[in-house]
Amino acid sequence: MRIAYFVNQYPKVSHSFIRREILALERQGFEVQRIALRGWDDQLVDAEDVRERERTRYVLQAGLAGLLLPVLLRVLKSPRRFMAALGLALRMGRRADRAWFYHVVYLAEACRLLPWLVRNETRHVHAHFGTNSAEVVMLAAALGGSSYSFTVHGPEEFDKPEFIHLGEKVRRAAFVVAISSYGRSQLYRWVEHAHWHKVEVVHCGLERAFHEVEPVPVPATPRLVCVGRLCEQKGQLLLLEAARQLAERGCSFELVLAGDGEMRKQIETLIERHALQDRVRITGWISSEQVRAELLAARALVLPSFAEGLPVVIMEAMALRRPVLTTYVAGIPELVRPGENGWLFPAGAIDGLVAALDDCLAQPVEVLQRMGDAAYARVLERHSIDREASKLAELFRRQA
Repeated sequence: MRIAYFVNQYPKVSHSFIRREILALERQGFEVQRIALRGWDDQLVDAEDVRERERTRYVLQAGLAGLLLPVLLRVLKSPRRFMAALGLALRMGRRADRAWFYHVVYLAEACRLLPWLVRNETRHVHAHFGTNSAEVVMLAAALGGSSYSFTVHGPEEFDKPEFIHLGEKVRRAAFVVAISSYGRSQLYRWVEHAHWHKVEVVHCGLERAFHEVEPVPVPATPRLVCVGRLCEQKGQLLLLEAARQLAERGCSFELVLAGDGEMRKQIETLIERHALQDRVRITGWISSEQVRAELLAARALVLPSFAEGLPVVIMEAMALRRPVLTTYVAGIPELVRPGENGWLFPAGAIDGLVAALDDCLAQPVEVLQRMGDAAYARVLERHSIDREASKLAELFRRQA
């Protein structure tokens, strides 16, 4: 079966879970056409992402001018469908987070996308994220294209569901994927009960390279690692405040911030202000193999996020037999069990974060190893990429 994946930006350092899903579907016999709006000239650190870029077509590679001819051809070929799709695009622009002009551009992008789907004899197109990528494939379907579906991750979609018209996208979709039960419940909030049957839970999955790695004992070194984009929602600023309190108590620790992002300068300033230069290290963007190495060199992952869907890095840490310190946010409590495979504390609670860090650093290695083994069993049960991709494959086959 020929299907297409449509993503706003692909490949991308933080989108390795999409690559895993595509490759798992291909192992199950699907032919997957990769299409993205942008990403053809991004800096990549992973060789697999470089290979994926060579297999991806880009809607905006020729700029907005490259959309004019596809729009004209669509108007001439199917004027009624085009006018109906234009009406839909304009409705999507009402009370939206972006002005109507952007939604007309989304329609033009759909005009560019549609011939690629037709020439490839694509039976179904799947988008990741319920934002503009889902709107583009919805408009392509309105132009006469194949059926569509999309995966909702959060938290962005749940921050502004009315302004991205999430309900309308669900109503017109063949089905919608949530990555957790929490995500499913949020979709239920924004669509009528008659459409609830469309919402399916398919977890993000891990490749065998993570869960089949030879076990590495938890190190005695009091090192913790935080993996993620350096941005406001990941809570690194709160983590540094907690690190300052630990340092003032004379607690011995090392903290690695693995990632990069728009808040790096602000984070570096806070590290210097709190005199944490000898305790905190920022890696910048690193490859999947380097992330794995950082996790294995630490006794636990700490992720004090304010908003999430269900972070893949938590799954990766657990697959490497490392416990997790993180927040009661979205789908995280469905995976992390306090006292069994990690610590949970309220988002934004500095006292809860400090207490969790203090307890983790005080635990004997043997206790952390038992928690890591429990984490491994838990994530293997819920997040095998081939098992989760088989659920998705069945949903695609129903569209044939």
